[in-house]
Amino acid sequence: MADVTELLERWGKGDEKALEALVPLVYRELRQLAAYYLKRERTDHTLQPTALVHEAYLRLARESSSGFNNRHHFLGAAANVMRRVLVDHSRRRKAVKRGSGTPALDLDRSLEAGVDTRVDLIALDQALTRLGERSPAPARVVELRYFGGLSIEETATVLGVAPATVKRHWAFARVWLYREMSGRDSHPRDAG
Repeated sequence: MADVTELLERWGKGDEKALEALVPLVYRELRQLAAYYLKRERTDHTLQPTALVHEAYLRLARESSSGFNNRHHFLGAAANVMRRVLVDHSRRRKAVKRGSGTPALDLDRSLEAGVDTRVDLIALDQALTRLGERSPAPARVVELRYFGGLSIEETATVLGVAPATVKRHWAFARVWLYREMSGRDSHPRDAG
C-alpha cells in the first residue's frame, strides 16, 4: 500500500512515470472493476474489460492527479473515468442506432445480481449529473456504489464519512434517480 500511496503522491506532483509504475500495482483491481461494469452492460457490448481499463488509463494519464490520498481514492477516480468511457461509448452507439426505451432503474437489484440490467447509461449519466448539481454527496455515493462496485463500508472509507451517512445518501439517491428517470416531476428534498 505504501508503494501505491507514494506513486500517487509523485503523480500528483507531475511525475508521469509514477502513473506508469502505479498501473501494474492496481491493474488487477482495475480489470475487476471493468469486468464488474461490463457485466451490467448489454450482452453484445463491443468493449472488453481490458479495453475499458486501457481507455481509462489513457484518460487518467491525460488528466492531472488531484492529490489522491490512497488506493481507494484512485480506484474511485478510475471508476468515474470508466463510467465516462461507457457513457461515451453508449452515446456513440445511440447516435448510430436510435434505440428504444429501457426498463425502470433498479440500483439495488443491479448491485445484488451483477447481471445485465439494460439501464440506459446516457439517461443515468444525465440524471446523475443533475443529482450532482443538487446534492453532490449522494451523487458521489452512487458513482462509488453502482459504478465502482464498492460496499457501504468501502464507500464510507473513500468519502471519509460514517456508513450510516452513506446509507442515507444511497437511499435518497435511489429515490431521486428513479423519479428523475421515470419522468416524475416531484423530487425529494436534498439530502446532501
